[in-house]
Amino acid sequence: MSQTTYQSHRLRLGRVSEAGRLYLITAVTQEREPVFSDLNNARALVNTLRMEALQNGVQTWCYVVMPDHFHWLMQLNDESLGRVVGRVRGVCARRIGRRIWQRGFHDRAVRRDDDLKALARYVIANPIRAGLVESVGDYPHWDAVWL
Repeated sequence: MSQTTYQSHRLRLGRVSEAGRLYLITAVTQEREPVFSDLNNARALVNTLRMEALQNGVQTWCYVVMPDHFHWLMQLNDESLGRVVGRVRGVCARRIGRRIWQRGFHDRAVRRDDDLKALARYVIANPIRAGLVESVGDYPHWDAVWL
């Protein structure tokens, strides 16, 4: 088993899918390739996240698409977390026209006492921390329900 496969497998250990629970998802491109530096590719992922909410009832609280990964604060419906994230990654890859994702993804279940707005602010401030922009308003690939 390669190191990447082992790490990807370990991401699934202890994963629980609970309907109605909020999760913070992070998925990374293969070899950290900056696939989403391309405007069309970034919009393909943004549109995929939006369609997931419309077609499959997943509530998106916020997301940010970075050049080589995305963060998605979402509320799970009655499907498994793996199925929802797999569908988003699969649809996005098909829209772009090639394989783009590293195996596995990271998830963190949000506790009921977590400050949701503070977590969302942290998520959408990623482009600032990465030095891509000085203000989140200057970054085009994010959204939050509080706007």
